[in-house]
Amino acid sequence: MSAATLLGAQAPADAAAAREVLLDVRAISKSFGDRVVLSDMSMRVHAGEVVAFLGANGSGKSTTLRAVNGLIEADSGDITIAGVRLSEASAQRRAEARRTAATVFQKIHLVQRRTVLQNVCAGGFARLPGWRSIPPLFPRSLQEEAMVCLDRVGLADRAHDRAGSLSGGQQQRVAIARALCQRPRMILADEPVSALDPKAADDVMRLLRRLAVEENLGVAAVLHQPQLARAYADRVIGLRGGRLVFDSSVLDIDDVELGSLYL
Repeated sequence: MSAATLLGAQAPADAAAAREVLLDVRAISKSFGDRVVLSDMSMRVHAGEVVAFLGANGSGKSTTLRAVNGLIEADSGDITIAGVRLSEASAQRRAEARRTAATVFQKIHLVQRRTVLQNVCAGGFARLPGWRSIPPLFPRSLQEEAMVCLDRVGLADRAHDRAGSLSGGQQQRVAIARALCQRPRMILADEPVSALDPKAADDVMRLLRRLAVEENLGVAAVLHQPQLARAYADRVIGLRGGRLVFDSSVLDIDDVELGSLYL
């Protein structure tokens, strides 16, 4: 039996359609100078599902997620997060909506000399007055919440270790705990396993899958490994040259279609 079957990744497409839409991207485009990196891209992420983005380097995968989290602004099109249409919202409302979508990056960005617990507490910065966001002054309530988040990723026993003492896979799980401390509805994972060995990559994707299934989070993950998409995703979005090639259930994608993304 495949990992997808064991983890429930083969749920019917109509089941996803009945779930709450957490992210609705409609016809966004982005250019840098004369170079078009994204053209009329549309997609959705529902609560409780994992969506994998596949495609060659420069296909527009990460650009899509960066337009969602605000690291770049799309040139055209609409993005709706948790029911908030960003183009019509105030700056404060846009920021609040984007905080419901926590981002996990390829480069993990932990403060290596700080403890694991302090790094996870950083996910709650937005809820704190400025003076309480200094690590030694984190309130007890936030530290307790961070411990719960660490338990969810299986690392509560490493809470007081320096982040730099952990393996790469463990550090990425800490980064996911930090994202959870943000209290998100959705996790945007931009190449979260590309720097990890195969076992650690499996562990991280299994964790993201479990969070989607058990906690009804939406997960959108940029991947370079089609086999991980097959094992852990509900849907696969294929991009080539900045354009959407397919958006299909993992059950409906064959190796020829996957291979065409990298030609």
